[in-house]
Amino acid sequence: MIEMETAIKHTIFIDGEHLTLEQVLLVARNKAVVKLHVSGKEKLLRSRKIVERIISSGEVAYGITTGFGKFSDVSISKEDCDTLQKNIIMSHSCGIGEPLPQEAVRAMMLLRANSLVKGYSGVRLELVELLLNMLNSGIHPLVPCKGSVGASGDLIPLSHIALAMIGLGEVEYSGKKMSSKDALQLAGLRPISLTAKEGLALINGTQYMSALGCLAVSDALELFKAASVAAAMSFEALEGIPNAFDPRVHEVRPHQGQRLCAQLMLRLLKGSELMGREKHKRVQDAYTIRCIPQVHGASLDAINYVKGVLETEINSATDNPLIFPNGGDVISGGNFHGQPLALALDFLAIAVSELGNISERRTERMVNPSLNGDLPPFLTRNGGLNSGLMLLQYAAASLVSENKVLSHPASVDSIPTSGNQEDHVSMGSIAAHKVRTVVENVSWVIAAEMLAASRGMEFISHKVGQGTGIAYRLIREKVPFKDADQILYEELNQVHDLLQSRLITMEVEKAVGGKLC
Repeated sequence: MIEMETAIKHTIFIDGEHLTLEQVLLVARNKAVVKLHVSGKEKLLRSRKIVERIISSGEVAYGITTGFGKFSDVSISKEDCDTLQKNIIMSHSCGIGEPLPQEAVRAMMLLRANSLVKGYSGVRLELVELLLNMLNSGIHPLVPCKGSVGASGDLIPLSHIALAMIGLGEVEYSGKKMSSKDALQLAGLRPISLTAKEGLALINGTQYMSALGCLAVSDALELFKAASVAAAMSFEALEGIPNAFDPRVHEVRPHQGQRLCAQLMLRLLKGSELMGREKHKRVQDAYTIRCIPQVHGASLDAINYVKGVLETEINSATDNPLIFPNGGDVISGGNFHGQPLALALDFLAIAVSELGNISERRTERMVNPSLNGDLPPFLTRNGGLNSGLMLLQYAAASLVSENKVLSHPASVDSIPTSGNQEDHVSMGSIAAHKVRTVVENVSWVIAAEMLAASRGMEFISHKVGQGTGIAYRLIREKVPFKDADQILYEELNQVHDLLQSRLITMEVEKAVGGKLC
C-alpha cells in the first residue's frame, strides 16, 4: 500500500486512495500545498488512453459521444466532442446565493482532484495539474452556496470551479474579486481547453457535500470536546454526584462513546472535592447531569460514524461513466448519487443538535432558582435590580429550537430532474448546507453554558477539578466576574471566541494529560 507522503511540512501528495480528513483540513484551512503522487500520474495516463480510443473508434459512450441526462440518446460527432464539454460547464453554472467560504471551496478543489487522480475518470494529466496549481496559487472560484440536489453529482457548484478553469466566471485572488482569466494570468497560469469527457468528469461528483461534510464533522468533534468541558463545569457549579461516572456503570452497557465520555468526565473532574464526598445533597442528579456519558457518548459515536463515511467518500470515484483501464470498459453507474452522504450528514445534524439540547438544559438548570440548588437566582446575588444571566438561556433556547427544525432530515425528500431521467435525488447538498448552521448554532449554545457555568462556579466553596479549573481560569482572564449586570453579548462573544480558538480545549488537554476524544 502506498503511504501518503508528508515529509515536506504542510505538503500532501494525493493518489486517490489515502486522503484523510486531517489532510483535507490542512489544505482547506491551513493552505497546505498539494502535489500529485507519481502513482496518480500513472493512473491518469492509463484511463485517458481509453477515452482517446473511444473518440478514435466512434464508440457510443455516455457523456463522451452522447449528450447528457435526458439527451443521452443524442449522438455527438467527433468534431463536436470538445464543444460538448465546454457547453456543459457553461450551461450548468447556475448557482444561487452567497459564495461559499474559501475553506469550503479549497476543500472542494482538493477532493475533486483526488477523485480524478484515482484513475477512473479519463481526464488528462494537465487538467488535474491546473486544478492543483490554482489551489496552490490561492485562486478560489466563487461558488454559490445553493443549487445542488445531491445527485448526478453536485453539478452546479462544481461547474463554477470548472468554469474558472476554462477562463470564465469569477474568482477570489489575493483578497480581490476578479475574472478567472485575469487571475490565471496574474498567477502565471493558462486556462485549459476541455476535451472529451473532461467537463463531465469535473462536475459529476459529490465534492460539494463531502467538502462541507469534512469541515462540519471536524468542527463537530471539537464541539464534543467543548461540550464535555462545559458539562464538567456545570457539574461543578451544580455540585453533582460523580457516581454516575463510575466505570462499572458503563462496563455493563459498553457503547464506546458512552464509556469514553464517562472516563473523560472523571479526568476533567480529577482533584475536585466533589469526587471525594461521602454524602451529597441528593440521591441522584437530573438527567442533564447524570446522563452526560449516555447523551454525549451517543453523539460522539454518531460523529465518528459520519467521519468514517466521509473518509470513504473522499477516496472514491464518484463520476459517470467510469473508465476501467484494465479491461478497457466504460460503465455507466450511479456513484455520483449522494445518498450515503445525505443520510450521514442528516445523522450528524441530529447528533450535534443533541449536544446543544442538553447543554441548553444545563444552562437553564443553573439559572433557574427552582432548579439550581444553592446558587442565586439567575446567578446574581442582587436579583431584581439585576437580571443576571436570565436572557442567556433565552438566546440558547432560540438556537436549539432552530436546530430542531434544521434536524429534520433532508434525505427523506426527493424531486425529479432532467425530464425525469434523474428521478430520485439525495438532497445530500441540503443536508450538508444545513448541518453547517446546526454546528454554528451549537457552538454558541455551548459558549452560553460555559459562561453560565463559570458564573456558577463563583458561588461554590469546594475545590474544583484540574480540567474544570483551567477552563474557569481562561474564561475569567477574558471575562472578569462582576456581580452586576453587564452588556451580555460582549461577554458571550468573548467566551465564543475562546471556544472557536480552541484554546480552552487545548489547555484542558494539557492539564488532564491527553486528548479529549
